[in-house]
Amino acid sequence: MTAPEGRGIAEHREKNAEATFRILHVSTGNVCRSPITERLTRHALAHRLGSVRTRGLIVESAGTWGHEGAPMEAHAATVLTDFGADPAGFLGRELLDEHVIRADLVLTATRDHRAQVISMGHSAGLRTFTLKEFTRLVRAIDPATLPDPEEAGGVVERARALVQAAAALRGWLLAPNEEADEVHDPYGAPITFFRSIGDEINQALDPVVTALTGVPAPA
Repeated sequence: MTAPEGRGIAEHREKNAEATFRILHVSTGNVCRSPITERLTRHALAHRLGSVRTRGLIVESAGTWGHEGAPMEAHAATVLTDFGADPAGFLGRELLDEHVIRADLVLTATRDHRAQVISMGHSAGLRTFTLKEFTRLVRAIDPATLPDPEEAGGVVERARALVQAAAALRGWLLAPNEEADEVHDPYGAPITFFRSIGDEINQALDPVVTALTGVPAPA
């Protein structure tokens, strides 16, 4: 999987736009929820596709009040280890305009985060969802209508089509209640709550990764 590039604004999302697909996970401090989501996404993609076929997929994260340069919370790292994912080398980032500009899909922990990303502009509305919202929409999309990941363009073209299909469904498949699209912040909580949030995130990611890759989770 391609590692996140540098932060220069010149590296606009249109550069190599056909060759890569960038997923940005957003929470508040970028030390708990979004690091867990970022590293679980990377782990799941690599597990299902292998390192070669994930090269066009870039997965990263940032926080609306991000602790720039901070390590992820120790309990968050423990949760990742529980899932077999790698927490090493993570550094927190504050969400910047360039992150939103370059992202092809933004997945946020809560509706407030989603609103903050969209308020930054950059035509982010059609590619920004809460994680659980995107999961709900993805479940309603017939995978047969998406590009075959084995054909030209591979998973990158499939990912672009998935986002477009999800955006088209957004007004039709509403959340059953206000809490349905929220992943609550475990910051300062005991490890048991971190683990419950990790399970919640992992369950929400599973259908998303399946839809992105065309490869179901191993039994």
